Amino acid sequence: MVCPDEQPIDFFENIKIFEEQFCNKEIFIFLDYDGTLTPIVDTPDKAVMPSDTKKLVETLSGFYKVSIVSGRATDDVRQKVNIKDLFYAGSHGFEIVYPDGTVQVNEEAKKISRTINAAYEELYHRLRDVKGALVENVKYTISTHYRLVSDEDFPKVEQAVDETLQHHQNLRKTHGKRVFELRPDIDWDKGKAVEWILNVLNFDQEKHAAVYIGDDTTDEDAFKVLERRGAGIRVVDEPKESYARYSVKDTEAVKDVLKYFIDKKS
Repeated sequence: MVCPDEQPIDFFENIKIFEEQFCNKEIFIFLDYDGTLTPIVDTPDKAVMPSDTKKLVETLSGFYKVSIVSGRATDDVRQKVNIKDLFYAGSHGFEIVYPDGTVQVNEEAKKISRTINAAYEELYHRLRDVKGALVENVKYTISTHYRLVSDEDFPKVEQAVDETLQHHQNLRKTHGKRVFELRPDIDWDKGKAVEWILNVLNFDQEKHAAVYIGDDTTDEDAFKVLERRGAGIRVVDEPKESYARYSVKDTEAVKDVLKYFIDKKS
């Protein structure tokens, strides 16, 4: 992926620019989960969406087509959000569940599910004695979290990930916030998942626009896809180059963005 070379502008300070661009269009809204709908926490199981955020997403879904796009397994993020009539794209989009329950799985990823399981077992055993390391089998990807790993032990984590990757060369390594991920080495990511959902929704650039809110490097693929179809909003506390056009500082500001879109329809 080509690296972005511009920093996003503050969403609320530039709201008029946004409105001028999209005022006459129906907007589809895509939301990341961790770091967007819920603050980043020490371990993934603790990432519980605040009740007021959930109410906002529920209200939002009554006015807009809403999709949740996450690195988590689809079943996990569906359970945590627990709102009906949304699209849920899990494992970085390798699996997508439609509002009616239809499940779409990337066929190439499906073929190497045994590789995912084998790589998970290898990584789990390599890192089971490294304090703070957490290895998750996220159905079609493997997430190795090191947020609680000491600086001294960090090289052990990356070495284990890299050596496991050497044994399973149909996977590739990516990075997120304090996490390494092993994914199928397939041309598929959150951006491709967003494109898929837009096609299902019969996206028409003359009539529609899409907004994606996310906080991590894995969301950049979606921001890039929307450069000419809508706008990305990156959740970031300090200025950082991004394909997103806009930024907000934290998950509290994300709530304000959701309220803004709700108010536009109320």
